[in-house]
Amino acid sequence: MSATRTDRGLAVELTDLTRVYGSNRALDGLTLHLEPGELVALLGPSGCGKTTALRILAGLDAATSGTVSVGGRDITRVSANKRDMGMVFQAYSLFPHLTVADNVAFGLRLRGTSASARRARALEMLELVGLGQHASKYASQLSGGQQQRVALARALAIEPSVLLLDEPLSALDAKVRVQLRDEIRRIQLEVGTTTLFVTHDQEEALAVADRVGVMNSGRLEQIAPPAELYERPATPFVASFVGLHNKVAATVSAGVASVLGASVPVIEGSVESGSGIAMVRPESLTVTPSPSGTSSVVSVGFLGPISRVHVLTDSGDALIAQLPSSLADGLAPQDRVDVTIAPTPVLVVHS
Repeated sequence: MSATRTDRGLAVELTDLTRVYGSNRALDGLTLHLEPGELVALLGPSGCGKTTALRILAGLDAATSGTVSVGGRDITRVSANKRDMGMVFQAYSLFPHLTVADNVAFGLRLRGTSASARRARALEMLELVGLGQHASKYASQLSGGQQQRVALARALAIEPSVLLLDEPLSALDAKVRVQLRDEIRRIQLEVGTTTLFVTHDQEEALAVADRVGVMNSGRLEQIAPPAELYERPATPFVASFVGLHNKVAATVSAGVASVLGASVPVIEGSVESGSGIAMVRPESLTVTPSPSGTSSVVSVGFLGPISRVHVLTDSGDALIAQLPSSLADGLAPQDRVDVTIAPTPVLVVHS
């Protein structure tokens, strides 16, 4: 995902960060670079170290070793209140006794900004997040999604050098979460602030980020643009964590894998030769009705424009194919089908 950047973003550099809690290595040599104005999402399961990395960048936690720099300035030992970071967390943390406008202006008040300038900036930010008409309300009068927009406006009001978002949408219902994630991306592009977005939701990460970093056990397994990460996972963990996949027996020779009776190219990092397991995306499979087919339909799940067809091959492989619903229409359990694979690259790992 690319867009025009403003000149307000600063580069961020996390270099060889470790964080040790007793016998637990929450971070194990993390190195991460964010370009000026870039939005990078850190994705991974609970306990993988993504929030620890964000807290160290924010100055809310200290690294055991390694350095943090913003705009070329080493801030490793700079206190949190002097790092010029805007932060939005899962909990909205709005002050109930202050109006929406006063909540947004709170950071400016701490910085000694005049009352008139605070008011003007708060109203500007509320317009940016679509809440200009709610300036005089209190948090209790807003929905959860609106409160999170206020929290975002408050973080942006101080014109931070870096914006930090830690699971900011996980407390919201699904529809509001999608709407607000798109709004966050729109606003981030408009403002141009370098942003680190931490989430465990892969769809969220792929939808908003310029690049997505997948973390596992304190290490960065891969960082790449969303399409590259999805289509060319660098490790078995990335392949299994990002998106659905099928594990299918394969044989590799000269950069080509034999999978489900077809030849497909392999991704760099795959088994070089011999047998292995191919990680095949559901959308790479096509299911076609055939009385003499070598598989049978187990179930069909309708998901609107797409459907997921669960299939069992005669050799005992359970597969999931993702098809346009128009192609899945008419398929029913016990139907005999043929399953074919598209010639897109696959990652083949050792069995």
